Amino acid sequence: MITISRKRRRQWIGFAVGLFITSICYVVLSLPINEQFLSKGPMNTGHEELSCESCHTPSRGNTFQQLQANIMFTVGLRKTEANFGSENVDNKKCLECHERANDRHPLHRFEEPRFAEARKELGVTYCESCHEEHNGVRVTQVNVGYCQSCHEDTELSNDPLEISHKDLIAEEQWTTCLQCHDFHGNHIYHAAESMADTIPMIALKEYFDGGESPYAGIKKFYALSEELWAQEQLKTK
Repeated sequence: MITISRKRRRQWIGFAVGLFITSICYVVLSLPINEQFLSKGPMNTGHEELSCESCHTPSRGNTFQQLQANIMFTVGLRKTEANFGSENVDNKKCLECHERANDRHPLHRFEEPRFAEARKELGVTYCESCHEEHNGVRVTQVNVGYCQSCHEDTELSNDPLEISHKDLIAEEQWTTCLQCHDFHGNHIYHAAESMADTIPMIALKEYFDGGESPYAGIKKFYALSEELWAQEQLKTK
């Protein structure tokens, strides 16, 4: 008969209790009603009503299969690792709701070699470089003079401003760009023709933080709601 020491017995009991508590926590926190306890922070502007699964879609396979796949990847028996629990949230996931034909700065444009420095400085090929989720705001990019990375050679033949774009660039007035121009070009409005009519920086800051748009109240494109997104996903299956 195998004799187990009192110390070893306590260790096994502790292990069993820990495993039991961990399992209970995993099951409870996996319930949709408890999503808020797993969130890294408040949802960004416009995403407040979204469920977690609208972005964090469940990974393929069950938990055991995902663990098995990652173990095989670790020991070199699999070429790629598997997402555990939920799929990674990347550009593709963002564009399922936000992609449109009239975007002035689509992500794929910045893949061109001439934008190598912009990619290095700003990470412009990733949505989250400007719109990192779970921060409770609209825009998380703090450098509002980012136009400098691509537009240092801009010069207009029929410049509408009393101060030319060439002069503004020479004076490094890069924060004035967004005071006239909507980066994604999604608002229906007429850009200012006088510096006196440009959008104040404080209004832009409030907009970035989640306030009303200072550009216009009407847009060319509206992102899909969660219901419409779900319908589109069903069509692709």
